[in-house]
Amino acid sequence: MYRERAAVGIPGAVVWRSDAGAGGRVTRVLPDGCLDLLWSSRAGLLVAGPDRTAHVSTSVPGERWVGLRLPPGTGPAVLGVPAHDLRDQRVPLIDLLGAAAHPVAELPVGAVAAALEGIAVARLRAAGGPDPLGARVAARLAAGATVAATAAEVGLGPRALHRRSLALFGYGPKTLARILRMRRALALARAGAPWAEVAARAGYADQAHLTRDVRDLAGVPPTALTG
Repeated sequence: MYRERAAVGIPGAVVWRSDAGAGGRVTRVLPDGCLDLLWSSRAGLLVAGPDRTAHVSTSVPGERWVGLRLPPGTGPAVLGVPAHDLRDQRVPLIDLLGAAAHPVAELPVGAVAAALEGIAVARLRAAGGPDPLGARVAARLAAGATVAATAAEVGLGPRALHRRSLALFGYGPKTLARILRMRRALALARAGAPWAEVAARAGYADQAHLTRDVRDLAGVPPTALTG
């Protein structure tokens, strides 16, 4: 069982819950440029850094999860560290937030989501909000703009954009663009578009290019992700 809702007080953030059920579950989590604050009934409080490729998560029978997914560019302001420090990692939340994380670990599962939202909102307020560059860059790349056009639009040179992107997203703008293009393509396919049309509309050279790129990022062909 999986369900989600918009987070309170954090534009673009999502609160999600998952129950592995009696049989457990293996989940392929696709990269998205986001950082997640996580609570697991088995593993406790964690931070999931931005992944470059799919992360395969194995839940034990009965394991429950609660997550707060922060939109691209927002996580560093909440956690106080650049995103590239957490890239491809799962680390204890207490290592980053210290005593602020302790009360959440003692809460019943029904109260965890609101507590994570409260911590994130308070820390964003103390930081003066997320760097607005993150939302601008992510929005342009998600819409299919090239890295060069995005850099020109935000008034940065290629090196400066790469440096800022590492801190905001965990990887450079070319990697983020590939990830967001894959997600755009999968959304089109799930809406019923034929694969050749998906490739053209999402900005791939052809269908073979789409298949290679998705397999590289997700670890499986695109048809395995749209069933």
